[in-house]
Amino acid sequence: MLSDPLYLFVFLGLFSPGPNVILLTASGARFGFVRTLPHLLGVAAGVGVTAGITGLGVGSILTAAPTLGLGLAVLSALWILFMAWQLWNATPGAPSDRDRPMSFVEAVLFQWVNPKVWAVAFAAVAAFPSDMSPWGEALRLGSAFSGINLGVCLFWTAFGHLVSRLLKAPLAWRIFNRSMAIALVAFSALLFV
Repeated sequence: MLSDPLYLFVFLGLFSPGPNVILLTASGARFGFVRTLPHLLGVAAGVGVTAGITGLGVGSILTAAPTLGLGLAVLSALWILFMAWQLWNATPGAPSDRDRPMSFVEAVLFQWVNPKVWAVAFAAVAAFPSDMSPWGEALRLGSAFSGINLGVCLFWTAFGHLVSRLLKAPLAWRIFNRSMAIALVAFSALLFV
């Protein structure tokens, strides 16, 4: 079962930079590993739910209704741009009392507008079909995506936490935060290419 090409595909699809990777790296750097755990666990759970729903056939609904797909793309881009704006304007250095990492629920809900997760899930359904029932397929995809993404999220959050040790000066923090914001903006632009 571990030799199933689906697992390698999911790993490569989720490990590569996208909104979750960028936000978890930034949160790990800004808030530390432990404070980012609810965000991290919410991403892993939300990705699994999104993949499971895709396995139930939601992908075919979005394909059949291009206007709905365009609406989702616009909503996704606006939300990602809002998060980029927050990163761009984040105070350099240690977070203030008002700053906080994304919560578990916010991270789960973010997956509904995360175009990368939808794209990887749609591609997995199309490229690696099974002869399972829709509920079996939903369970197969949901567990593969959540399990693999948990490891991916742990890596990028830890990486961000380690990077924070290099960010001693306010200018270094500003460059890091703004680089993460630019990466989010670039990703949102890819939605319409």
